[in-house]
Amino acid sequence: MTMTACPKGSSQPGAQSPERQSDAEYDVALDLFSKGQSRQALDHIRKAIELNEENERALYLASAIHLSFCAGVQGFSAPDCNLGEAERYARLALKAKDGFRDARNMLGQILINEKKYAEAITVLEPLTKDAAYAEPHLAWGNLGWAQVLSGQVDAGIASLKNSITNPKFCVGHYRLGVAFDKKGDFAQAETSFTNAISVDNPACQNLQEAWEARARVRMKLGKTADARTDFEKCRDIAADSATGKSCVKALSGSP
Repeated sequence: MTMTACPKGSSQPGAQSPERQSDAEYDVALDLFSKGQSRQALDHIRKAIELNEENERALYLASAIHLSFCAGVQGFSAPDCNLGEAERYARLALKAKDGFRDARNMLGQILINEKKYAEAITVLEPLTKDAAYAEPHLAWGNLGWAQVLSGQVDAGIASLKNSITNPKFCVGHYRLGVAFDKKGDFAQAETSFTNAISVDNPACQNLQEAWEARARVRMKLGKTADARTDFEKCRDIAADSATGKSCVKALSGSP
């Protein structure tokens, strides 16, 4: 049951402090978010922040929830996708807790989505050098992606190679494949895309963008039959997504 917030400074018997109520609301929001109930989670996380504006965990989760509304959205144009709000909450989380490494990484990811590549690189570079960060492959992966998208392909490849020192980081393998494709090294691109979808994880094996990308690289390599198999797999994962529709068009021979 969700706790009802008491006014700050309440002296009612058994009343909890606003900070503890904020933490309780955060716990509810986190549970809902983990179950895919993002809208309900957002309601509770807003309450958590109202109760304690310096609750860094709540601010971070608010950013993550807003970012989740943009996942898979082509051009980030859906009504519920608000990258500005995601960025605002990530910055507030960093302000509330100096050295909040996960919030810094998320801010970098959001800035990439906003196409603010130079700023993303500035945010992420210190994190890749922070020996205390428990997930350095994520920072390297985002830094490399920002570099590739900003046209610094060689620097991006170097960063992305650092990201896949964690061999299970399939997104890093995928992004490295994109970088090799941009350089015209299609054989290396094919290998990287294959590595991405070969990770023993259902989310990686169903990374639709990697299947489409490998199909297109295989077309460039003259492996038409293999490319068609990849396009079919891409379609079967989710035909209605933007990537799925692209694969359906490729199978039909549409431009």
